[in-house]
Amino acid sequence: MNKNVDFYFDYGSPATYLAWTQIDKIINDGKAKLNMIPMLLGGVFKETGNSSPAFIPAKSKWMGKDLKKHADLYGVEYNSNSFFPINTLNLMRGAIAAKKMNIFEKYSEAIFTGIWVKDVNLGDLTILQNYLNKNEIDSTQLFDLVQSDKIKSELIENTKQAVEKGVFGAPTFIVNNELIFGQDRLEFLKMALK
Repeated sequence: MNKNVDFYFDYGSPATYLAWTQIDKIINDGKAKLNMIPMLLGGVFKETGNSSPAFIPAKSKWMGKDLKKHADLYGVEYNSNSFFPINTLNLMRGAIAAKKMNIFEKYSEAIFTGIWVKDVNLGDLTILQNYLNKNEIDSTQLFDLVQSDKIKSELIENTKQAVEKGVFGAPTFIVNNELIFGQDRLEFLKMALK
């Protein structure tokens, strides 16, 4: 029986980027079905009383090194973003719009690599629109959807649902009601799919 993996994510999380680089192989090897669920990490933090490790100086310094070690371990490119933290509201609404446009994978690749490889300030709307167009994503069509009440409501609902399921940060995976948090716990995700 195939298992379902709910992957709660926010593009602004470097740990989520690293997990995203590995998720296709894990899903394929585990013969599972992936459901990527965009949420607003800031909203999760607000509702749970959590905060980004980046705002704790000692942890932030350690995390920078740890993220680079994981990138090296995974064999992927990773650069810290000089514009961090990035306001991801439009990016996360864009993820929902991209799903509706059937370009979610292309959009996600562009956004994740823009932030965590190319050091682009995708929190700036003008830069984001130009960047999407350069990546052959119709920013006009996407942003028409992003501004719709339906997309806005869906992101709010996804974030609310995440908190109700116990999500407190990103990346978070839920498999058979088991919550697995962090790119450093992908082995536990693999085990849950056996």
